[in-house]
Amino acid sequence: MIQTKIMGIINATPDSFFPESRRGRSEDTLMAACSYGKFLEKSGADLVDIGGESTRPGASSVPLAEELQRVIPLIKELKNHLKIPLSIDTMKPEVAAAAVEAGVTFINDVSGFISPEMRALAASFSVQVCAVHGSSLLTVEKNAVPKEGIVQSILRWFEEVVTALIQSGVKEKFIILDPGIGFGGKTVADNFEILRNLPQLKAFGFPILLGISRKSFMGRFLDLPPSELLPATLALNSLAIEAGVDYIRVHDVKEHKEAAVLLHELFSTRELIDSLQKI
Repeated sequence: MIQTKIMGIINATPDSFFPESRRGRSEDTLMAACSYGKFLEKSGADLVDIGGESTRPGASSVPLAEELQRVIPLIKELKNHLKIPLSIDTMKPEVAAAAVEAGVTFINDVSGFISPEMRALAASFSVQVCAVHGSSLLTVEKNAVPKEGIVQSILRWFEEVVTALIQSGVKEKFIILDPGIGFGGKTVADNFEILRNLPQLKAFGFPILLGISRKSFMGRFLDLPPSELLPATLALNSLAIEAGVDYIRVHDVKEHKEAAVLLHELFSTRELIDSLQKI
């Protein structure tokens, strides 16, 4: 069974939807943010995702110079203190390039590598790339969910984005796909439909990253704020681990690491028993 990797989150922003992940407020120092990164590593993170622009609904775009100032000094400082890999969460090729030069080995693009410049940049570095399904698709006509439903729409987009990345020179072994829970105008029903069909998305053949941590679709269903959505997040991410999702992006690293270790042991034992029964 695949050992699901835990991606911790540092938001170098003042406005990300979950306050505990914010490390961009004026009262925070660079060392405080670095200390939080070390806390995530100690809690069991396999890698840390650093973002300088919030992607919550209604968030304002951040000027290039400001995003660079938010993330690059932090990446350089974290590289001096952490042993685990670093990821940059950005839609700007300039930020991605500067982040790779500063030491990140993973580009997480929530715009889905719609930019040819971003695809060309990804091809020029031997780093992992994660393309997130959202509203900014590679062709305009794909913005509407077709009659066959959200899962088939995502699978068709997977084919499209993988083709575009490979044609741009990105090696297959570096490509990771994210179905984009909460992105692109997806409804609560859409998000649950994606979660019910994770094995089908896994069967596409590329590593899958899932980011559902404390997201509003669970809050709308349960009528709870993000601060009270840890149990719901753990429940759904446990299903993702069982489905073989390769990465889960979470705010609460320690809790998810413990759950992942236990579930991996449980499912590995079950697989062993099943294989022995077939002999």
